[in-house]
Amino acid sequence: MHYYQRDLALIHDRGYGGYADHCAPGILELLAPVRDGLVLEVGCGSGALTRHLLAAGLRVVATDASPDLLALARDALGASADLRQLTLPGDPLPAADAVVSTGHVLSYLPDAAAIEAALAAAADALRPGGVLAVDILDLDYGSIRAGERPFARVEADWAIITEFSTPAPDRFVRDATTFVPDGAGAWRRGHERHENVLLDTSRLPGLLAAHGVRAEVGTAFGTAELPGGLRSVTGRKDLYRTGHVHALLSAPHPSVAVTGEAAATAGAEVQH
Repeated sequence: MHYYQRDLALIHDRGYGGYADHCAPGILELLAPVRDGLVLEVGCGSGALTRHLLAAGLRVVATDASPDLLALARDALGASADLRQLTLPGDPLPAADAVVSTGHVLSYLPDAAAIEAALAAAADALRPGGVLAVDILDLDYGSIRAGERPFARVEADWAIITEFSTPAPDRFVRDATTFVPDGAGAWRRGHERHENVLLDTSRLPGLLAAHGVRAEVGTAFGTAELPGGLRSVTGRKDLYRTGHVHALLSAPHPSVAVTGEAAATAGAEVQH
């Protein structure tokens, strides 16, 4: 299913970038240990978070499944930005020192198995010591928003009406009707149905641990609290499990001696 086609992509870009602005300081703080590495952004949309990452001097590969959102990101970020179309969980991820995502991008995948496969792929793409920082919808999101009334917003050059439903305990649906000028003096009407998968996020640290990432589930990125039912999943790729520290301590090179100080430093890295 192709989410965020032309008209909704435009409305999302013009009216809904505030969440990324809210999360950006906390995510940048998490990225401090790998600020000289490569950051892979999954679901970059029109570049709302990407611009914060680039402004901080980070090297970024920004990806999204929607070509219409990527076109808006190109307009906003310029020709030098590394933007790529990528669809999870099937497309391979490039190796990176961090994987970040905001806007519960993974919750747009078709089922829990696809979400878990995407998280495993993100963990496998991380280099030793790499940082994971994503958000995802928990099961309680549906109960928190159950019975929510339709929402309408009208601006000078666009309008949207969104209706909400919870057809199952693990599903949250948004039916969005959009209106944008058609360029001929009238308004073009469009519609998208977005089905989000909700899951028990308490199981995710165990899943990620099997792929070498020690993660925790929270309700914030730094001091930026997330809306109810939305969870942050943050962690680091384990140096020891990836063999990085073992290789350092056991390297049989005659001209290199690993001192006690170096061994202690390597061991300390494992504990972080």
